[in-house]
Amino acid sequence: MALNMNLSIAPLVALLAGILILVMPRLLNYIVAIYLIIIGLLGLFGGAGSMHFH
Repeated sequence: MALNMNLSIAPLVALLAGILILVMPRLLNYIVAIYLIIIGLLGLFGGAGSMHFH
């Protein structure tokens, strides 16, 4: 039986960031900054809506 999974990167990043913030609250500023930079770069280069693994 084949299993098709569409896996988006944003929920994985959010989950990982949430876990890291719970474990180490001092990382909040760095995680938010890195997330915003990545989302901004993806938005500029047009990859924000097309990053899906098949």
